[in-house]
Order: sequence, then structure tokens, then C-alpha cells
Amino acid sequence: MTDHSATPKKLFIKTYGCQMNVYDSERMAEALGTKGYVTTEVQDEADMVLLNTCHIREKASEKLYSDLGRLKALKTAKPDLKIGVAGCVAQAEGAEILRRMPLVDLVVGPQSYHRLPEMVEAKGKVVDTEFPAEDKFDHLPTRRALRGPTAFLTVQEGCDKFCAFCVVPYTRGAEVSRPVARLLAEARDLVSRGVKEITLLGQNVNGYHGEGAGGSWGLARLLRALADIDGLERLRYTTSHPNDMDDDLVAAHGDLPQLMPYLHLPVQSGSDRILKAMNRKHTAEHYLRLIERIRAVRPDILLSSDFIVGFPGESDRDFEDTMDLIRSVGFGAAFSFKYSARPGTPAAEKPELPAEVSDARLQALQALITTQQRAAQEAMVGREVGVLYEKPGRLDGQMMGKSDHLHAVHVIDPTAKVGDLVRVRITASSTNSLAGERLDS
Repeated sequence: MTDHSATPKKLFIKTYGCQMNVYDSERMAEALGTKGYVTTEVQDEADMVLLNTCHIREKASEKLYSDLGRLKALKTAKPDLKIGVAGCVAQAEGAEILRRMPLVDLVVGPQSYHRLPEMVEAKGKVVDTEFPAEDKFDHLPTRRALRGPTAFLTVQEGCDKFCAFCVVPYTRGAEVSRPVARLLAEARDLVSRGVKEITLLGQNVNGYHGEGAGGSWGLARLLRALADIDGLERLRYTTSHPNDMDDDLVAAHGDLPQLMPYLHLPVQSGSDRILKAMNRKHTAEHYLRLIERIRAVRPDILLSSDFIVGFPGESDRDFEDTMDLIRSVGFGAAFSFKYSARPGTPAAEKPELPAEVSDARLQALQALITTQQRAAQEAMVGREVGVLYEKPGRLDGQMMGKSDHLHAVHVIDPTAKVGDLVRVRITASSTNSLAGERLDS
């Protein structure tokens, strides 16, 4: 075994995009820890810089190449610096990254990052964007000490939906679910080290179909098993597809007190014509009836969603249908974007709308969502909620944490510590957070 203790090497990771990338970055750091790397927040002192990319956001490739361009001076000053590109842009572009940016030493896709320890010791340039037969989670080291009382746990990867705008099936591959026993073991280990809240992750997390006792388990059955773990106080999951929200999962929102009253359920559009063009395979009416069923079992649930405006062919009427759906549901939060073509996707072959049309629609949609978000926060004033403290606040004696509904809450609580789960009465609402007073001190 190599002794890395004498001179630890420093690893700087920049993470783009989604929560799954945050999880992946943590696991890559752990894998590289077996080769003596320790993480640093200072890029200039790093022996290795790893850019963990996301292909969902607009102009993802251009942002990567811009960041790589800014690394040229550091590479010149430190010729032994290793530069790696990971994630979905790495998967999509592969060796093209090395061709355009010779300063890059390695390119690794999201299904192959367990091979990073070998890649960093290889001579010459390395590209690994295969979809390996082995499960990368079998080859990753045990998770290290955590930085707080919350943790992500990837349960599913890939997607079989093939929405017309989305690159995930091409960059993350087909849907694969991790076995139940391994997930329960990892969750118990997290709880033993102080974690009180776990968020289950997947590109299509509610399509989970992992192998468990008696055959294939759905997400609801997995949640019920996780809820039985002593010390695991809170459960969340993201991101879901409306078509995989089955009766058992809907019921779990009413049955499991550990399952928090917050659900991110992307709809993308309120127009059936656009939903069909997107290959979403659900209608606006289906989505609205599903929301009714969820609220019937959990009336206080806060809902968030994703919206794309300006999809090719979207008319004024189509956009108004989306606005009508938003008014009907009443969202507590949402992510909204102008459509931008992703090379290789079916929608990329269609003509885009004029930029000024998409811009105006996005502004109108975001204004409506902001109004609903503020109303949802103001409705919390006077209510009692649970808050899990995640870090000290900016003021003396102040703690910050997340409520049951995922609102950021700050509380003056001088004797509290990170990891405390307390009852709080909300006293005020501001733009991006709530204020409260502790009830059970």
C-alpha cells in the first residue's frame, strides 16, 4: 500500500448543476482520497483541479471551455498540475475536450468516476466515457466523515423517458437502480455518523426499481424501509416524473411522518400540445389530478416544479395554458428556463422562437412564480414547523436550518448546536428566508 501521509496532494473541485453532481463530487473526492488527495477551497494551491460538469443548463459546453481557458495561467505556473473534466459535458464531448483544450489531462463520464484513482496515475491523456458493466458504487470507498446533519444518497441513475429536450438518457444512460440492501446499509452508516436527514437522488428517482427481498422494490417501499431506521428523522427525494408517481408513493406522503411535506415534481409545460412535442407522455389534466391526490393525503405539502418556456412551436395560447396551470396549482417554488437546444436531442432539429418572445414569456412566468413563492412563505408566519439546524447564522447566537417545507429559517438560539432538530414558530418572512423563535428550548 502506498503511503500518502507525508505529502498530501490538494484537490479543488468545481461542481456545476444539480444535487446529483454535488453527490458525485463528494464521492470523487473520496475516491481520490485513496491516492493521497485532500480537498481545498483555494484553486491556486491545488495539485489537481476537477471540473464536474452539467449539461442541463444553457451553454454548458461554452461555460466549461471558458473556465478551462482561465486555468491556462495556473497550468503554466504549475506544469505538474492535473486538470480533469467530469460529468455530463465530459460524457457528451469526450476526446473533443482534449482536442480543444490540450491542458486537460483526463476526461471521465459520470458512470466511470470510480476509476479516477487509476486515471490520475496513468501516463499521458486519459478519456473514459464508457458505460461500464460493473456498478461504480461497488468500487467506491466507504463514505468519509460528513460536514453536517444532512446527506444525499443516490438510489437511481439514468433515464428512459427520452424527453425531446433532454440529454440525460445520452449522458447518464439507461435507468439503473441500486440494490435495496446496499442503500439501507449506506443509510444506516450515515445515521451512525450524525446524519438526520437524507435526500434520495435520481435522474428519475420515483422510477426506482431496485432489487430487494421478494423482488423489485419501488420508491415507496424503499422509503418505508428507510423510515424504520432509528435516528433517521427526515426523508426527501428528487427529481421525479409525474408518470411514475404511483398510488403507493402518493400514499407514503400521508403515511410516513419522516417524509417531509415538500415535493419537486416537474411538469415543464401546461399545454398538452407542447407536452406531446416534448414527449412527456402526460397531459396537464393528468398533472392537476395527480396534485389533487397528493394534497388529499398531505394537505400542507409545498410543491415545486420545472418549466421550459419558448419550446419550439410554443404559441401564445400554449404559454397561457402554462400560466393557467401555475395559477391552478399554486407553487411554493419553481425552476424556469428559456428553451435552449441540446445537440443530439430531437428538439434541437426544430426552429427556435425569437429570443425576445422567449425572454418576455420567461419574465412573465417568473413574476407569477415569485408571487406564489412569497405568498407561500408569508402563509408560514405564525405556524409551528420543525427546523434542522445546519450551520451557525451571521448574527451572534443565530442558527440556520431548513424547515419541513425546505424553507431556509434563521433562529436566535444561543445554546443550540448543528444537528439539533427543534420546533420553531415562524415570526417573519423575507425574500429568501423565514425568521422564527424556538419553542422547545
